[in-house]
Amino acid sequence: MLLSRSWRAVSVLLSEGLSPAWKQTRNHAAAARLDLRGIYPPIATPFTPQEDVDFQKLEENLQKYAKIPFRGLVVQGSNGEYPFLTEEERVEVVKAVRRSLPADKLLMAGSGCESTKATIQLTQKMAAAGADAVLVVTPCFYKGKMNSPALVQHFTKVADNSPVPVVLYSVPANTGLELPLDAVMGLSEHPNILGLKDSGGDITQIGLIVHKTKTQDFQVLAGSAGFLMAAYSVGAVGGVCALANVLGREVCELEHLCVSGRLEEARALQQRLIEPNAAVTRKLGVPALKQAMEWFGFHGGACRSPLQPLTEAETQQLRRDFCSNGWL
Repeated sequence: MLLSRSWRAVSVLLSEGLSPAWKQTRNHAAAARLDLRGIYPPIATPFTPQEDVDFQKLEENLQKYAKIPFRGLVVQGSNGEYPFLTEEERVEVVKAVRRSLPADKLLMAGSGCESTKATIQLTQKMAAAGADAVLVVTPCFYKGKMNSPALVQHFTKVADNSPVPVVLYSVPANTGLELPLDAVMGLSEHPNILGLKDSGGDITQIGLIVHKTKTQDFQVLAGSAGFLMAAYSVGAVGGVCALANVLGREVCELEHLCVSGRLEEARALQQRLIEPNAAVTRKLGVPALKQAMEWFGFHGGACRSPLQPLTEAETQQLRRDFCSNGWL
């Protein structure tokens, strides 16, 4: 469905702090909205020694992930090295995952590009490739100009023209840009914008977003396992967690403990996940995630250039972060 309604004028209203009336359209859209609750690994992209996408190793990873109680998979997120893939490769990876993924599992595909036009085109291709929803990162190359009106206009046009629901993606560690609260509040009213993946880790901000959008059926996903319990405590419904590529069952167990109110057990598990999570995200990044995947029986392998493999000292630090918490 193409949502080419009067939403195109809404960016002006939102920039002035006004809110349009969406009752009729939202009532229609809410009936078919996806339930995002649960854990999603943002899967890595395996490469051959020649740096081509290794679809065989990808399939082998997918078969192992199928045995873990994930809600679904995120494909072509930051941990999939999407900036280093061509558009054709990005779409082909999504197609491959869709062929392998059980029908009851959600496929969320990253379709963000720097321009609105390119994002719309890739979003439509991702939907055709089998994505149930798209994850759209904030454009950031001209981040000094990416204020609320610009971002509202961008995401509105994408959502208007997307055949599948849109999830906003704020990852300031990579983009240098946090999606402003006023923009999120306004965009939450769009009938084809489903929620937000927040990787910033500011729990007060996450809690405020949940509070300010609670009448809009807007779903917030924690963008890291390091603050998953805290995010649940302020109203998040799930998480897109890099660490789930490695410790998928454990991250799913943390989710279960949180939603079932077993807080002492959840706290103990959360504390043991903080250091390894930090190691494969902000500390050592995707090369560390791929190395840890190898230790735990998955295909990680090398990154695509210009990302470099870990040094020996970094590898030893990574192992310590897992060993000291009882995972290796």
